[in-house]
This record gives sequence, C-alpha cells and structure tokens, in this order.
Amino acid sequence: MQLDRRLTSKTPLLVLSLCLGLVGCGGLGGSKSAAELADIHMQLGVRYMNLNKLDSAKENLLQALQEDGGNHQTFNALGVLYERLNQPDSAGKYYEKALSLVSDDLSVLNNYGRFLCEHNEKAKGIKYLEQAVASPLNDRPWLALTNAGLCLLGLGDLIKAEAYFREALQQSADYEPALQAMQNLSYQKGDFWAAKGYLQRYLALANHTAETLWVAWQVERALGNANSAGEYKRLLLEQFPLSEHAKKINAAP
Repeated sequence: MQLDRRLTSKTPLLVLSLCLGLVGCGGLGGSKSAAELADIHMQLGVRYMNLNKLDSAKENLLQALQEDGGNHQTFNALGVLYERLNQPDSAGKYYEKALSLVSDDLSVLNNYGRFLCEHNEKAKGIKYLEQAVASPLNDRPWLALTNAGLCLLGLGDLIKAEAYFREALQQSADYEPALQAMQNLSYQKGDFWAAKGYLQRYLALANHTAETLWVAWQVERALGNANSAGEYKRLLLEQFPLSEHAKKINAAP
C-alpha cells in the first residue's frame, strides 16, 4: 500500500479499497489477530483523512498503533495526519519512526522527503526524494519526481528542477502538480508563452488555484496584456480573497 501526500492539495491520498461498515468487514472482533485489527483501523484512518474527517482519522490511527506498534504505514499515515493538523513536530517524529522501521518504503521516502523540503531541510529532503526516484520498484515515479523538482527550486537549481518536472510529465502527461510547477518555472525563466501553454494544459484537468492565478497575472503583465492581467487579478481576489497571493496582488503597483 502506498500513502502519498504531495505538496499541493490537488493530489489526494490514495483511496484505499476497504470496508467502512463493520458488518461488511465482519466486525472488528472475533478471531482477528492484533495485526489484522491494526490494519483495518489504519485503513479506516486513511479513508477518514480522504474524507477530511480528521478526528475520526486520528482515533483510528492511534488505535491501530496500540494494536500493532510495528506497522510503518501507520506511522506514515500519522505523519500525514499531523501535517494536516498543523503539528509539524509530531509529523516529523512519525515519519522518522516509519523510516526507521522500513528504510526503503517509497511512500515514506516521498512523504518524509517532501515534508523536510517544506520545513527548511531541503538538502536532507532531496536525498530521500532522489532515493524514491531512483528505485526500480517505483511504479508512480512522477510523484517523487515532482516533489524533488519543487525541492530543487527551493535550492535555486532551476535546471535540474526542470529536468525532473519534464520527466514527471513524460511518465504522466496529465499530472496536475507537475503542470502547475512548469507554469511557475517557465515564468521564472521568462518563457511566458510556455507558461501560458502549461496553464492551458492544467486548466483542462483542474480548476485554478491561488498559485496558478498569481503566476498567470504576472505572465500577462509581462506580456503587456492589461485586460487579461486584470481578469486574473479579479478571479484571484474573488476566489481566494484570504490567500497570501491575494495580499501580494493587492500590494503590487
């Protein structure tokens, strides 16, 4: 089982195939072993996270931990959960424990590497992400490739970041976070028409985010398209009025 929380909200956790009704699962008691009960509670916890029922997710994941303290995916899921609860110290400890149990699990490497990159430990995080990228067992390499690219952007390595994003899109041409990343990177490089192209590809799959609108506004301003820039500004302020990008656009000259 893989459990991946990537850097944007556009990619959900893997939806697991499990039974939410205890009758359908045959109940949680009976002759099930502690490990089996733990696995059921862990999967329930992940499912509740997918439904954004974080209290129920926490209850089930902590119950799974009591039943089997050696399941690395439970620690991995708790890392994701505590990130969503805005408790990064706890999230980091759970990821570290998951990695100590299974050092080459691709989901843990991806989640923990991304987490480190997002919390000012980019040099350490990129090592875990590149380990996930290099694994021949990785059947979804575009996840780690995109996370690694974003981490490298933070380190100022635009050339290698772009190579990772392009490889991610070769592996999965419709992977939304990689398209969004290439929109941003193209703008940073001054390739404004490419940025517009990546945005069009992204919008064929998903709705605008505050980030895509912010970059699109900057692109249109750079191209001298005042009307288009004004429309992106309007959409950003209308759809994401409390975002950091809305604050920045209001403060812009």
